[in-house]
Amino acid sequence: MKSTSIFLIVMLSGFYSCKTTRPVTEMKPVTVQPAVQPSPRVNYMEASTWILGYFRISRLFQEPHSAWYVKGLDEYSCNTGVIDTLRGISKDGLTIKIVMGTWCPDSRREVPRFMRVMKEINFPEEKIILIGVDNVKLSPIDNYDALGIERVPTFIFYKNNIETGRIIENPSTSLEQDMVNILSRNENNKNE
Repeated sequence: MKSTSIFLIVMLSGFYSCKTTRPVTEMKPVTVQPAVQPSPRVNYMEASTWILGYFRISRLFQEPHSAWYVKGLDEYSCNTGVIDTLRGISKDGLTIKIVMGTWCPDSRREVPRFMRVMKEINFPEEKIILIGVDNVKLSPIDNYDALGIERVPTFIFYKNNIETGRIIENPSTSLEQDMVNILSRNENNKNE
């Protein structure tokens, strides 16, 4: 009986030694995950981000430019009275060249605003020519020097392929009012 008792004690101690006070599902230590980091800020001064030469507006809806372009396009509120005046001015034969640098804060601010104005007056995108320049304001297109670009953005207005006015870097009043001034001057010259 002594051997049976010893066997029973060994068995019970083995049984109780495997018992745990933890619940059946093991608690793992909580690890704090680092906050999701936003993508690194884009350095628009890096040449790899520049758009050079002729390009379509659709390029500005692509990364890395879509963030600033869409935001500027959506946030700009046009002066509705000036937009109404602008809608009433003839735009027959009008084309516009926009010379801009995607590295340039003024271009990143004014070009989306300008395109908002164009959208408000239903001006056809195909009559807008976009030209991207590097940080010394050069572009790999033929006859670029003839444009005489010193600052960007530069919005050049052509009536029947003849330059009739420019908005350079920052508008004097607002983009839409400066456009009215340029295009009204053209209308008045046509009527004289």
